[in-house]
Amino acid sequence: MTDAFAGLVAAAVAFVGTHFALSHPLRAPLVRMAGDKGFQAAYSLVAFATLGWLVVAFRAATGGAMLWDGFASAPWIAATVLMLVASVLLVGSFMGNPALPAPNAAEVAARGPHGVFHVTRHPMMWSFALWSASHLLVSPTPRVLVLTLAIAALALIGSHLQDRKKQVLMGHAWADWEAKTSYWPRLGGLAKAGAVPWLGGMALWLIASWAHGPLIAVPAGAWRWIG
Repeated sequence: MTDAFAGLVAAAVAFVGTHFALSHPLRAPLVRMAGDKGFQAAYSLVAFATLGWLVVAFRAATGGAMLWDGFASAPWIAATVLMLVASVLLVGSFMGNPALPAPNAAEVAARGPHGVFHVTRHPMMWSFALWSASHLLVSPTPRVLVLTLAIAALALIGSHLQDRKKQVLMGHAWADWEAKTSYWPRLGGLAKAGAVPWLGGMALWLIASWAHGPLIAVPAGAWRWIG
């Protein structure tokens, strides 16, 4: 293991570990010490610092040999489909999400599943996990493996821990929401996601995949074949 790759692993562990520590065991004592605003400031500072470290470490680490042929058509087709689903989930996650901090979260949860929440109660987190999977499929190098596993672990383990925290904060409201929704994606629910998540998701998918060309000189998504 080179020093640069070891630095990437350390940065990934720090990025994920500090998020979990600050979101759960350290949150209550830090809020008591610094107040809500002080805690949020410290949390944001640590999050941006560790993310910056992760980006710098990722760039410093060499790509390495591919674990499989990421240039083949099959991985690119699968990644393109996954990114479309991720985009739909991400856009829809902002529409009446009781997992987001809001004073009317219990009221939103009581309305029952709607939009992308027919798929999963954690659409934003699953969009990050699908982003990770799609990028690993087409760029299966050791450094990408570390980066995508870190993001996927933060999203999926974090959403599981969020369920436990919300049970304490929202009580029966969150318990009822959990009973009506699924942690694991139910892809059949995409048919009930609604027009706005689909239209917004498709727009995001097209724009983001197009941006790969001018930004990193790698055509992605539909543009890989259109170009």
